Amino acid sequence: MRLASVVEFLTVVVAALSVGALSRASDGEFASKFVVATNEWTSTGGNSYFKLVPGYALVLEGKNEGKIVALTVTVLNETLMVDGVETRVVEERETANGQLVEVSRNYFASSKKTGDVYYFGEDVDTYDGGQLTGHGSSWRSGANGAKFGLMVPAEPRVGDRYYQELAARAAQDRAEVVSLTETVQTAVGAFANCLKTIETTPLEPLNKEFKVYAPDVGLVQDGNLLLTRYGISPK
Repeated sequence: MRLASVVEFLTVVVAALSVGALSRASDGEFASKFVVATNEWTSTGGNSYFKLVPGYALVLEGKNEGKIVALTVTVLNETLMVDGVETRVVEERETANGQLVEVSRNYFASSKKTGDVYYFGEDVDTYDGGQLTGHGSSWRSGANGAKFGLMVPAEPRVGDRYYQELAARAAQDRAEVVSLTETVQTAVGAFANCLKTIETTPLEPLNKEFKVYAPDVGLVQDGNLLLTRYGISPK
């Protein structure tokens, strides 16, 4: 084989690996290895389903176990080096009946080539009655054998399966794409052609949750919670 042909072949292989080579549902496996070149990482941008734009925020509200729950997700104007990669800090703040339940600082980076958004870990503060009680489920890629996972692909396909978190005994969430045509009615309007994922974890085999992401908006439904506000620093 000519050298030029070999180079061309290797380029195609690397390109396939860089998008994660996601397992199909029929394989029964979840992709757990993702190859992204060192110069490919970026802490800004993201993709249509998951924005990494500083100041962008989403607020979702609903009822869980009889309590009024509010989840505020804010992309901060802040970065952090995790596992040798500059990641974007995204804060999630959850309240139940007005009381703070959890605050997490999540670390994301995306591929400039594909737009896929990867998850590098989180630092979690849990609260009870206004008092800090712990830091359960905290993890970072590169620490104690943990590795980054794929949060949301830029071009998902029904049947894609992938690990979002790869931290043994701490966080092993995984997602399966089940629809790209979901329609969700929220307080701020209806969103069509949405990405719907089912999330599971081997750490809690009986637990199953779903999320819905709207194009050009992001997360619009998280279980019983529905979008009520979104945009740059909503008040």
